[in-house]
Amino acid sequence: MKDRFSLHAQEYQQFRPGYPPALYQFIFQHVKNFTCAWDAGTGNGQAAHVLATRFNKVIATDISAAQLQQAHQANNIFYSIGAEEINQPDSSIDLITVAQAFHWFEMAKFFNCVTRVAKPDGVLAVWGYGLLRINSIIDPYIDTFYQHRIGAYWDAERAWIDDHYRTIPFPFKKIEAPAFALSVNWSLAQLEGYFNTWSAVKKFITVNAHNPVDALIRQLQPHWQTDLEVTFPLFLRMGRVK
Repeated sequence: MKDRFSLHAQEYQQFRPGYPPALYQFIFQHVKNFTCAWDAGTGNGQAAHVLATRFNKVIATDISAAQLQQAHQANNIFYSIGAEEINQPDSSIDLITVAQAFHWFEMAKFFNCVTRVAKPDGVLAVWGYGLLRINSIIDPYIDTFYQHRIGAYWDAERAWIDDHYRTIPFPFKKIEAPAFALSVNWSLAQLEGYFNTWSAVKKFITVNAHNPVDALIRQLQPHWQTDLEVTFPLFLRMGRVK
């Protein structure tokens, strides 16, 4: 599993948006027991923190020690280094979640572990969010930046996000899920901070020794006089494991 975020864990914690309550409400209504959840690829614990409000115990794993150092803390969250596998008893976990990280996983290995540790009627929920939308004036600048300026610097796994996880392998009994949206009101500085968390931007800087976000922000500045609503399409694949 690739680690694209350890060197910038603090930026990630500061500028990556959280997920809407409606998403969690939909997931929770399909969960039969709230004894134990596993949040795989937890990053800084955004999802784990919410799971901890409902589950007695949350196991949260990530390959990045730097990300875990930035994580939300709670008495019932247990963080550890890990990726697609977890050292837990068979049939012991009610819900497994992966938030904006599933496309990095070695999927066959992860599915084998999910099948082993999930309880009967256990649920797997994986979700992510795609390219942000703002308005008809600003979106074309962002599209050009995303597709052409830094397009060649995205890892191949980014294609799963662009496809909204529609074609990912998913060998479990599907639970139909609606489309969700994640909306925030951001200053231009917040948007800049978010762009600077993109792995393709980091790779561009490494190769070219300058930050391509700077020029984009100069383009957007005349169109950004106050905080604007930024909307991310949020997509969810969900299934019953056993």
